[in-house]
Amino acid sequence: MCHTTQRGSTFLFPKICSVFRRFHHTSTSHWCSCSKTISDEKYQDPFQLGKKDLKNLYEDIKKELLVSAAELKEMCDYYFDGKGKAFRPMIVVLMARACNIHYNNSKEVQASQRSVAIIAEMIHTASLVHDDVIDDANSRRGKRTLNQIWGERKAVLAGDFILSAASVALARIGNTTIISVLTQVIEDLVRGEFLQLGSKENENERFAHYLEKTFKKTASLIANSCKAVSILGCPDPKVHEIAYQYGKNVGIAFQLIDDVLDFTSCADHLGKPTAADLKLGLATGPVLFACRQFPEMNAMIMRRFSKPGDVERARKYVLQSDGVQQTTYLAQRYCHAATREIRKLRPSPEREALVHLTEMVLMRDK
Repeated sequence: MCHTTQRGSTFLFPKICSVFRRFHHTSTSHWCSCSKTISDEKYQDPFQLGKKDLKNLYEDIKKELLVSAAELKEMCDYYFDGKGKAFRPMIVVLMARACNIHYNNSKEVQASQRSVAIIAEMIHTASLVHDDVIDDANSRRGKRTLNQIWGERKAVLAGDFILSAASVALARIGNTTIISVLTQVIEDLVRGEFLQLGSKENENERFAHYLEKTFKKTASLIANSCKAVSILGCPDPKVHEIAYQYGKNVGIAFQLIDDVLDFTSCADHLGKPTAADLKLGLATGPVLFACRQFPEMNAMIMRRFSKPGDVERARKYVLQSDGVQQTTYLAQRYCHAATREIRKLRPSPEREALVHLTEMVLMRDK
């Protein structure tokens, strides 16, 4: 049973925890352990450690997007400007090294494993382009979205083109198992988008629906990319499962913190408008937890915050509740689970960097 204390009261969530355990039983069997810092060890900086393998990443992506039409090229290059942190490719190359060292003490990333990192970033970016069209978003990473500059139709086509180029790069790896693993990501992205368009009236079903959507839209890409590089580097199915579970748990935690930042970070710092999810009619973790303390939010959730004043009222309720704290606490549980998984591999600087990464996910502010 999970609990938190807010203003002298204790709120219990046994039903939500039960649903949560059933949905993620393979990776979070001890998720209600204490929420102290994951570890006091001194870690390698993940970004410094992965820097070598990510050199010229965006130049290599642009080579995959080679196209003669000037306008389409400009659109495809728009987000591959080298200013992002390359979070997903960095996880992939660190996982590749950790698995390679675990299996035969090889300290090099294979060309095919680096290709997975490139493909992961391309799939992710294509999904952002499509999401912005669906959401009619006007800003992303601190600048105008493709759909705002070139229009919705061209933005959809640009996203399709990036996805098709990623598929060509995937086929070039020449491994049918890897193709199967990474095409699952694309299916999950579509299914996750459909889940986001729907809603559940029952409170417990609603939370499970939210977690499933979070996995499919965000965590599946990280989980399956990690699994893909583990398959390429090590024949042991147990290692494949470790890589998958690590990626899944980190991915869900990442999105949970993203949902928290939608309520706690300023728009300029975040690079996109705050309360964006409420404006889209979405009930994320902070809202669902807040609903336990403010049942009047149920009606707003069911009408997807469509009445005048709903967004402002819902945001006020969330900030008055323990919704932000509970969602952060839940993200901690996922990060603990990710740490337990990755520690099953042989010790290496890359393994420790992946542990450190879970702390960075929890502490990020944009």
